[in-house]
Amino acid sequence: MLEIGGIKLESQVIIAPMAGITNKPFRQVLRKYLDGLICAEMVSDKGLYYENKKTLSMIEVAENEGYISMQIFGGDVASLVNAAKFIDQNSNCTFIDINMGCPVKKVVKTGGGANLLNDVDKISEIVSNVVAVVNKPVTVKIRLGYDSTNINYLEVGKVCEKAGASAITLHARTRSQMYEGRADWQAIKLLKEQLKIPVIGNGDITTLDDAIAMLEETKCDGIMIGRGILGNPWLAQEIEHYLKTGECLEKPTYQERIAQAIEHLESLVETYGEKIGVVQMRSHGAWYLKGLTGNGQARRNLNKAQTKEEMLKVFNDYLKELENIQ
Repeated sequence: MLEIGGIKLESQVIIAPMAGITNKPFRQVLRKYLDGLICAEMVSDKGLYYENKKTLSMIEVAENEGYISMQIFGGDVASLVNAAKFIDQNSNCTFIDINMGCPVKKVVKTGGGANLLNDVDKISEIVSNVVAVVNKPVTVKIRLGYDSTNINYLEVGKVCEKAGASAITLHARTRSQMYEGRADWQAIKLLKEQLKIPVIGNGDITTLDDAIAMLEETKCDGIMIGRGILGNPWLAQEIEHYLKTGECLEKPTYQERIAQAIEHLESLVETYGEKIGVVQMRSHGAWYLKGLTGNGQARRNLNKAQTKEEMLKVFNDYLKELENIQ
């Protein structure tokens, strides 16, 4: 059991916020397999301030979505506070998360994301002021530090805890590492030892064994899965089931994977329209087919598909190919 800010979650498994990925259609897919917390894609504080239509749609959470965390990013204290207050009053999400770990240049250059790790006093000001104006529990996602010469996650974690954060997620890489190299799980262990609030471990969980190893090695309160879930929502189910029962689930069949891909496509098109839905599905489709026999041509055809019908034909043709191989 994982408790954050007085809210008891059903699972220690959390899905990371991923820009352009953890939107409503993908969250609907994930919820079929996961009881735990799902983090929506991050939203811009400025986008909320100017009431950008796309940004406003990103904070919508359906009644049946379960536990959802809404993550905000930005580099201005007042703007972040206002964004958090807006979400608190206008979104059905469960938690508000402050992004202090995004390494992407367009986020960092605004003073947000991992750039905030360079100013601990500002971090304290942001967290304390956000906590003061919202009713939802506030969490923070950080990295080890900005680069290898500025490793300050322990200081940042303590500052966030003192300022009122209800939990900390540590992606155990520096900003300069981006997503390269191995995550430093020992850092997660050290942070857990020094904080009283829950610590969520993030980095390099792509299998059940990875999840078990992180929990055992770090003693963290929960684990956050990011890229490992792409095309593989069953991973969350597999981990959750094992942690609750000690039993290993069967891997999904190729029929189940393709059927889920088609369902995901339908949801994307219904939500965003055919043009945008098909474009988004190109990446997801390739992820769903990853590792299946002879998927190269099917993946190339998915990338060229312009309509939902063309994409459906690719999936169904490939399904027939696989059936003929068996």
